[in-house]
Amino acid sequence: MKNLAVSRRYARALMLIGKENAKAEQYRKELEQVVQLFDKNTEFEKAVVNPLFDKNHRKKILYRVMEKSDLSNIMKSFIVLLFDKGRINFLRDIFEFYQILTDELKGVVHATLVSATELSAGAVKKIKVGLAKKMGKNIVLDLEQDTKLIGGVVTKIGDFVLDGSIKTQLFNMRESLNKG
Repeated sequence: MKNLAVSRRYARALMLIGKENAKAEQYRKELEQVVQLFDKNTEFEKAVVNPLFDKNHRKKILYRVMEKSDLSNIMKSFIVLLFDKGRINFLRDIFEFYQILTDELKGVVHATLVSATELSAGAVKKIKVGLAKKMGKNIVLDLEQDTKLIGGVVTKIGDFVLDGSIKTQLFNMRESLNKG
């Protein structure tokens, strides 16, 4: 949980800089480039992230790669800051949060739709349209399945949860009956 809070904090800090100089989308692309570099070159990632290697040696490797990249000076400084603070291993999480922030900046909201069974494309579309009207923003739905729900759906948008699952309805009914 602490990792997520740290990742969120760094993503927000980068977003503030991106908003300030109107380069939020550019920074998203550059952050994605660095993540892809780590994905494609796992040996490079290990050399930079692994604390068993000498920190100065790891930093030199990182500097050399950053020098040869076409990243902006802000992004290079950001990556070096992550390294200096021992947070470079959170890079992927920071990127995920940063993507969400850039989407929000563009008026796009990510929502998770959890259902007991697979929903039809028509049902998903109706839910998406309804959520878009309710929120007044474009919605990107991530679909999940959880057979424990028995039926119905649970929609999560940030901290907001719409729970229309049969499991919750049965629980609420039981609580009502227990209270008399």
